[in-house]
Amino acid sequence: MRELDVSELIPQVKKLCIEANYFIGEDVLEKLEEALTLEESPVGKEILRQILTNHRMASQEEMPACQDTGVAVVFVELGQELHLKGGDLYAAINEGVRQGYKDGYLRKSMVDDPVIERKNTGDNTPAIIHLDIVPGDRIKITVAPKGGGSENMSEVKMLTPAQGLEGVMDFVVDRVRRSGGNPCPPIIVGVGIGGNFESCALLAKKALMRDLRDKHPEEKWAKVEDELLHRINRLGIGPMGLGGRVTALGVKILTLPCHIASMPVAVNIQCHAARHKTVTV
Repeated sequence: MRELDVSELIPQVKKLCIEANYFIGEDVLEKLEEALTLEESPVGKEILRQILTNHRMASQEEMPACQDTGVAVVFVELGQELHLKGGDLYAAINEGVRQGYKDGYLRKSMVDDPVIERKNTGDNTPAIIHLDIVPGDRIKITVAPKGGGSENMSEVKMLTPAQGLEGVMDFVVDRVRRSGGNPCPPIIVGVGIGGNFESCALLAKKALMRDLRDKHPEEKWAKVEDELLHRINRLGIGPMGLGGRVTALGVKILTLPCHIASMPVAVNIQCHAARHKTVTV
């Protein structure tokens, strides 16, 4: 049994918060470059050039790629052979978020009461933490800052099995259509299918963590991802909603088994500032 003091995780989470907001992944940059070659709209091309310039400047100057530095969504994979000592894991993660958003000059976006008072907590805590117990003696932490504009365009729908694959695809495409330019396209579309009401939403968020350059390991779902991307890009929404061929950079699907009477589907939309960084300790 390996032991780890939770205090060692604080600087790791702090670093992830800062780097996720400063440095956009190479997979996203490659897809934006590809989108620039595909886009036919002059306005769309100029927007894509500006987005790429913005991301490069953010990296070079070490500053946030977007003013909305998001809710700190933290995925934790905790090895069952790792014993954490010296404090509370959640408290350590929140302290790392607190320090990262302060020292990284990142906007604090969390309010304590969701409806009535809506007072800013002042340090971007509490983080949204998802914990999975996995084999091994390591802990893997991914910080994925999620902006409000794209998150607000996300949705869960309880479809019936009779609606089938076409029903799933119609819902995903319609969600993007109704979103228009609000989530700052070109977007990435995470889709969760199966499980139940709450688990399909988490699947959709986890789908956004996949590398944009990968292919779904199951050929049947790889084909669905490609078809959805094709249909979405035929909507003509285009970069920043001003028209064009490139509305989405990718569609990523994750699935779970579900009840015989259910077919839950969730869409979680991510803007072009697709931010997430990972560390294994």
